[in-house]
Amino acid sequence: MILIGLARNLRLGIKDILLHKTRSLLTTLGIVFGVGSVIAMLAVGEGASQEALNEIRKVGSRNIIIQSQKDVDEEASSRRYIRMSVYGLKYDDAERIRELGRAIRRIVPVRLMRRDGMLGTRRMELRVVATHPAWFELVPRRIVAGRVLRENDARQFARVCVLTETGARRLLAGEHVIGEKIQIGNQFFEVIGIVESGVSGRNIAVPDEEVDAYVPMNVQLQLFGEINARITSGSRDMEKVELHQILVEIERDEMVEPMARAIEAMLRAFHPRKDYKMSVPLALLRQAERTKRTFNIVLGSIAGISLLVGGIGIMNIMLASVTERTREIGVRRAIGARRSQIIQQFLIETMVLSGVGGIIGIAVGILIPLLITRFSGMPTVVPLYSLALSLGISVTIGLIFGLYPAVRAARLDPIVALRHE
Repeated sequence: MILIGLARNLRLGIKDILLHKTRSLLTTLGIVFGVGSVIAMLAVGEGASQEALNEIRKVGSRNIIIQSQKDVDEEASSRRYIRMSVYGLKYDDAERIRELGRAIRRIVPVRLMRRDGMLGTRRMELRVVATHPAWFELVPRRIVAGRVLRENDARQFARVCVLTETGARRLLAGEHVIGEKIQIGNQFFEVIGIVESGVSGRNIAVPDEEVDAYVPMNVQLQLFGEINARITSGSRDMEKVELHQILVEIERDEMVEPMARAIEAMLRAFHPRKDYKMSVPLALLRQAERTKRTFNIVLGSIAGISLLVGGIGIMNIMLASVTERTREIGVRRAIGARRSQIIQQFLIETMVLSGVGGIIGIAVGILIPLLITRFSGMPTVVPLYSLALSLGISVTIGLIFGLYPAVRAARLDPIVALRHE
């Protein structure tokens, strides 16, 4: 009997909604836009945060990255005088880090240099990273063509290089360039591979938009030495930096932050000028996850206001509907309908309205992120929980905001209601 009553009230509710199509459509628009905005905002936020988290993960959650940087006094004096700048990380720093404990799995030093490069008739300044083959294990890169540096390349002092996709595009090179000779400075290197460009960000790792090629470190030191010289506006600026970066891989995640503090304390003792900076991707990852949660809460709250407005619209329309159908309510009460049945009828109507609005809103919420990705290239991810959450919220709003009109309808005096014109 209960199911039969629910089915009858559902038919009556749908019938009344269809009798007022325009009014019902306008009523559901608030829910449609509210649900759509909730899903779209969460999709944009989820896409942006996942992209950031993935970029951080690519660097490795067990890695600690230390970079050389000019201190403020060094930069100021370099602007006033033409002289040799000496700063940054030392080879001894790598050895001291190695001696800090068994928690350290391996250490990879990195040097940076800029040299004029040529491939065929194409000439430009190249941004080169000199490092050990283990760099590609700590910061994995998808191999587009050929291979990456290997231990044999370092042992044999092989003049080989790996281009990034960025470097290959700048040199107008394709996969067919594997095996060709590229000139870096006044030396020739064989191109053995092309890898994808990766993480972008000075605080995370060597930014790949500033890298065109990778070469073995011992070969770079043998051919080019430790001094980088640049001629700008008639002046000659030289700098000596033994290591531009040190990547430290830790054995276990729980040891990363304690080891980072130990490394920081050691470096502070030997670098009073603070000519280095340290990044811990694991800490950045946790911070990014916290930011993601906060971002989702803020976006959800903003979108929730739209749902609240939609709920108020439903309440307003249902109150008007109660006034219009006062005589109908009186007739139903006169022939024996209980107050609970009247409440049930109006609640079903409001929940049907909000439910239909929620379903349409879900379609809109899925479409908007697709359009954003299609036309702006911004990554978006529609979380499955946002679909269920939005539909559940929309139906709940229909229930909450429809309750007052339903109770008001049920409390009408049948005699007064029958006299209503």
